[in-house]
Amino acid sequence: MTSFSEATLTFTSEDDNRSDSKDWIILPFAFSSESTGLAGGIGVIKQGLLQPQTTLVASIFGGLPEEVVGTFGKEESSFNGGFFYFSNYKLPFTERTFFSVMALKSYFPNTKHYIAGSNDSDRDDVLRTSGDSDFLNTQFRYVLPLGEGVDNPHGFYSLRGGFCTDREGCGGNEPFITGSTSIGIKTFYSSDTFDNASHPEYSSWDTNGLRFFLKHENTDFDLNPSRGYSFDLQFSKDFGEGDSLQSWDFLEFKYNHYVNLDTFSFTQQNVLAMSMWTGYSFSWDNDKEVATGINAHRPPPWEGARLGGFFKMRGYDNNRFSDKAAFYATAEYRAILDYNPLKDNTIVPVAIDWFQVVAFVEVGRVHDQYNFDLLSDMKYDVGLSLRALAAELPIRFDVAYGQEGWNMWVMVNQPFDF
Repeated sequence: MTSFSEATLTFTSEDDNRSDSKDWIILPFAFSSESTGLAGGIGVIKQGLLQPQTTLVASIFGGLPEEVVGTFGKEESSFNGGFFYFSNYKLPFTERTFFSVMALKSYFPNTKHYIAGSNDSDRDDVLRTSGDSDFLNTQFRYVLPLGEGVDNPHGFYSLRGGFCTDREGCGGNEPFITGSTSIGIKTFYSSDTFDNASHPEYSSWDTNGLRFFLKHENTDFDLNPSRGYSFDLQFSKDFGEGDSLQSWDFLEFKYNHYVNLDTFSFTQQNVLAMSMWTGYSFSWDNDKEVATGINAHRPPPWEGARLGGFFKMRGYDNNRFSDKAAFYATAEYRAILDYNPLKDNTIVPVAIDWFQVVAFVEVGRVHDQYNFDLLSDMKYDVGLSLRALAAELPIRFDVAYGQEGWNMWVMVNQPFDF
């Protein structure tokens, strides 16, 4: 449900390599979805707050009243909440240790929770309810003194027109000898409440714990790579302390690969981007239940081996599938167009450096064992995406079709940043 993008957002002037702090960007927005109804809000973005490599994103939002089914029957409620994200703050008295925090406080009038989300589960077997959805995640990341991390632990880049400069020799070389490698610890806390729970055990689901990770980034530009690769290894553990529903664990691995292709007369950059992700929960016990319909020591549906949503299997509802094990693979053809009607615009209050058109295909499956059955009877989807580098952040609008219909998503960052 929540994750940090590991990308280091760094911004420099087009005339030199000196880091410049950007102005505050204020963005009103409006949207409509099944879970929120008609809604809108206002957001702010600030690059280089306190330190040149940091990024601040914050927003508040709300929606029009929606009829919901709550504890006391039909009633009206409105989507509302706030979001805060501050990344890559170098801790005092350190040279290569960075801190990030991400938090959400929200209320949704109509959400879907697929408690039973096996590969063969019925889409109609879903808990529809209003309720709160909150989380607080932090990250402490240490950049190892290897490769680019020796002289550039901040990950400073020079950008010109939305493309990295002076990176011709970077991307796709020897692991740990080149590129940047980080290790670290994340803390996580999330709480979801279910106003229309059919069982008392479903009234809320809280989880908290730690994640331990290793990340190696060996691309020419981590926000929009044209060549190279990256991989991540992460272990998550809820120790069952505090308000946590139960203890659980999850081990996952992700590998991304990028191939720079020849351009056409109407494109600036063509890239074949591929990603593979897999994971397994050792603790999940299919033979015991901690509550009705909830297996013992399983992660929540928004954690662990899950598929569906704006990062993985975009043709399906958010967190549509979940089980002990998962496998996922995708390929995207990304083309940055020469044509950019908003390049020097005075209408949009942020710089739009380029537009990118993307075609993608995804396959994946969850299973109750980690074996070759993960590669059979897989779900699939195909889709198209329009993306832009706005205020030097990738923004995307994805449309995907899967075996259960259509879905659309609007998100920040490329989809491989889960």
